[in-house]
Amino acid sequence: MTKDERHKLIIDTLMMHESIQVSDLSLLLDVSAVTIRKDLTELEKLNKLYRSHGRAILINPYINNRSVNEKEKLARSEKEHIGRMAASLITKDDSIIIASGTTVLAFARCIRPIHRLTVISASIQVSETLAANESIDVVQLGGSLRTSSLSVVGKYAESPLAEFSCSKLFLGVDGIDLDFGITTADLNKIMMHTAQKTIVLADSSKFRRRGFSKIANMDEIDLIITDEGISDKIANRIEELGIELTVVPVTQKQ
Repeated sequence: MTKDERHKLIIDTLMMHESIQVSDLSLLLDVSAVTIRKDLTELEKLNKLYRSHGRAILINPYINNRSVNEKEKLARSEKEHIGRMAASLITKDDSIIIASGTTVLAFARCIRPIHRLTVISASIQVSETLAANESIDVVQLGGSLRTSSLSVVGKYAESPLAEFSCSKLFLGVDGIDLDFGITTADLNKIMMHTAQKTIVLADSSKFRRRGFSKIANMDEIDLIITDEGISDKIANRIEELGIELTVVPVTQKQ
């Protein structure tokens, strides 16, 4: 078996199982563990997989803190469809919280309020987007500006939240790891206590990933809206956890 054939088989195996031990790959390909480690090193340099504790993982489960401008270029169609679905959940004269991130920004662009809508926002971009609509009352939180997300953080952003009560929090996330939980900015943890229902908006690339800061366990989430790229395995596990899941179609059926 050539090196290219081994590499293809490694990736094909990871596509089926998401992760696999070096020792198992060694047996599967009938080569030494040293050879497998060299193969994995090459594939990792090509961003085809991630190595962790003697095993290979299909994707890197840890998130780089990209700027909001970089993130907005990723999964644009998926975010737009997720945003439209989320916007359909807003009710007459509703009061909601919108966190930060490019997925919730896509959601904000889809909002068409029924009568009046009150929005508490941590995101400068979300507030700017909604401010043009006279039917929306925007409460912009203060605090220190986080340049990577153009959102506010810190105690001055947190303290007003104790005075509010909203029906829903629409939350963008850095990552969703079904064992570890939800990771994103710390302020969002405070927001969850202000809302009756927490709705996570996440394109399918966010699953099996972790950001720096954990804000919640999976059982603290009420609803996840994602796109059809989510695997059946992950979708089934979410439903087994008792979390409502909405999968939005993105591709056009022929």
